Amino acid sequence: MIDQEQVDFLVSIAKECSSEDPIDWGELKITEDQAYQMMASQLLDQFSEIPEEQRLTISMSTCVKLLVENFVLNLKLKGADELIRQMKD
Repeated sequence: MIDQEQVDFLVSIAKECSSEDPIDWGELKITEDQAYQMMASQLLDQFSEIPEEQRLTISMSTCVKLLVENFVLNLKLKGADELIRQMKD
């Protein structure tokens, strides 16, 4: 069972980590709080079904996957920014 206190705790930690790379929430149809609450709830729900001894390994492998996806996305966005700058020149 998902505990709202656990969700709120994960949200607060995650928001602290994202202060260096802020997201422009104005362009999205979801608020920052809604997105964080939804993701934290889903994560807690998914991990509640994983045996305790496997959670750390799965957590770390998930982090690696997300870091790689974010890295590639940032590279693509920077490439798009560069292309837009070239078109303006």
